[in-house]
Amino acid sequence: MRIGDAAAAAGTTPRALRFYEQRGLLTPPPRTATGQREYGPREVARVRLIRDMLSLGLTVEDVRSCADRLHLLEGDTLPPRGGPGCSTTAGVVERRLAALDAEIDRLSRLRARLAERAAEEAPLDRMTEEAPVRRMAEEAR
Repeated sequence: MRIGDAAAAAGTTPRALRFYEQRGLLTPPPRTATGQREYGPREVARVRLIRDMLSLGLTVEDVRSCADRLHLLEGDTLPPRGGPGCSTTAGVVERRLAALDAEIDRLSRLRARLAERAAEEAPLDRMTEEAPVRRMAEEAR
């Protein structure tokens, strides 16, 4: 199937398929005699998997670091634990979880400070007068 049909089947756009190919997430598909990309069910399944991984918060770089093992996740069954590449993939997931935990901590601190300000009398007037919003944002980073 051509790129537009494959993109529609995977729930994305032709531009996304080209992007995944450029970034090394998707192996370049074979080309027709006229130079058009020709996708099959395997490529569509891989694009769906890539989209699922990105929707879980993994970065393009995270997915790319596991790209050579994505075929292990295709289909209805997961590979056995400890199989090829599992330690690398686990490391990617652990790093992403640590980054998310750090972001949650940062946002929790910011929320607590904002809640303190909101509990004060006329917090917006005071915030405008003192202009601490910028300082609060900088301190929360």
